[in-house]
Amino acid sequence: MSDKKKKKLSPTQQEYQQFAKAREPQRPVLFNCVRAFLVGGFICLLGQLISDFYMTYFDFNERTAGNPTVATLIFIAVLLTGFGVYDHIAQWAGAGTAVPVTGFANSVASAAIEHRSEGFVLGVGGNMFKLAGSVIVFGVFAAFVVALIKTAITKLGGV
Repeated sequence: MSDKKKKKLSPTQQEYQQFAKAREPQRPVLFNCVRAFLVGGFICLLGQLISDFYMTYFDFNERTAGNPTVATLIFIAVLLTGFGVYDHIAQWAGAGTAVPVTGFANSVASAAIEHRSEGFVLGVGGNMFKLAGSVIVFGVFAAFVVALIKTAITKLGGV
């Protein structure tokens, strides 16, 4: 708590703040970071194995195996979210499950599952893109800006 806020508290409130702070459980930050690293790394390893599978058995090259790999990871994440498994993994691993594309798929699927009782259009369709909408809009806008810059560099470099 900042010093300004402490000055506004009565002596009893300040004493309670000290009492509560002394009994607050310590968070195992290093252990949480290791768990997040291991689970996030496992998700990336799984993605690499799926990519290698597509390159070996379906004759994709390294460049073209990316799209089906991402689609497969999204499908697995949505499936695990639907069965309620992904939430348990995310609770244990923390940010390790939120960073890869699977975390984004989980957030969209969770919102859709949560609001399914409101109907497909207003419930699922309207609420599953509340979080995803801003990410999609930013991604489209960023892609547009990068394309403009690339086009400008190509035109100026070619002249």
